[in-house]
Amino acid sequence: MPENKHRKKLRGVNLGGWLVLEKWMTPSLFEGLEAHDETAYCVELGERAGPLLKQHWNSFITRDDFAWLAKTGINAVRIPVGHWLFGPDYPYHAAYGSLRYPFVQGGIDILDQAMRWAEDFALHVVLDLHAAPGCQNGFDNGGIQGVCEWHTQPAFIDYALTVLERLAERYATNPALHAIQVLNEPRWDIATELLKQYNQDAYHRIRKYCQPEHVAVVVHDGFRSYKEYQDFMNEPEYQNVVFDIHRYQCFVQDDIDLDIYGHIQKAAIDWKNEADDIISGLALPTYVGEWSLGLDKKVFSLWKEGAFNHALTAMDSVQMTIAYRAFSAA
Repeated sequence: MPENKHRKKLRGVNLGGWLVLEKWMTPSLFEGLEAHDETAYCVELGERAGPLLKQHWNSFITRDDFAWLAKTGINAVRIPVGHWLFGPDYPYHAAYGSLRYPFVQGGIDILDQAMRWAEDFALHVVLDLHAAPGCQNGFDNGGIQGVCEWHTQPAFIDYALTVLERLAERYATNPALHAIQVLNEPRWDIATELLKQYNQDAYHRIRKYCQPEHVAVVVHDGFRSYKEYQDFMNEPEYQNVVFDIHRYQCFVQDDIDLDIYGHIQKAAIDWKNEADDIISGLALPTYVGEWSLGLDKKVFSLWKEGAFNHALTAMDSVQMTIAYRAFSAA
């Protein structure tokens, strides 16, 4: 029996801002533009987007980064991808304007290369459908900021499933493939039953090519309690399914206003208690697929004013270094 890789603890990083643009990660790419997301970026620049994005793809993350991660002790990378990855057969959205297929082609070649690098350095890869047609959350990381329509059209949902199936088929035999995440951060007001159906459909699409002893299927909590997923996609019918939660302390005002002791307490005590609840109440292994040392909104909104944590800015650089290390450890 091959190694059951889902039993391995992952200590990884997200390679965000690479194959799906997020302005807060790469503000220089957006300099002088009105765009705040990849759709608007490609529409605004038109033919000029191709050379710029390809230069970005080839320089933002390199083989040396994979080597450094492996040397540092990281054993996994989560790679966000957009639904446009495989080229121009995706459904049209009004945000594209007169451009039927606005997105730059060639990202699949970069992903092929990344999978080879991961294999070279024995890194596990979690492929993550980060941006679905019509956008699943209204965030820039979903491809179109301010729009959340993925769940409103069967063509959007079905194309997302098609992308997952293509990923599974393409990388099923690559030993670096550890998991495929079916959708990143679907918004909290999308019906749970719709998400459950999508997750189940995605599982079966992926399992056409990827066996459970080799590749996990990851589902996000959709910003709702794990209790809504109790007795969902459990064994023996569903195998090697992983639950994904994202935990930040920089978006809600009550979190932003905490001093460093409050931040550490929330991470080390409140979230520890939550983790214990998930372990005892959910039959699925769980990843914290995203977390950050960002503790106020100005960290990720460098180009505009945002809520600011004055309890942290009162500290000098040495104190801040100690505080960040303590929070990270917590």
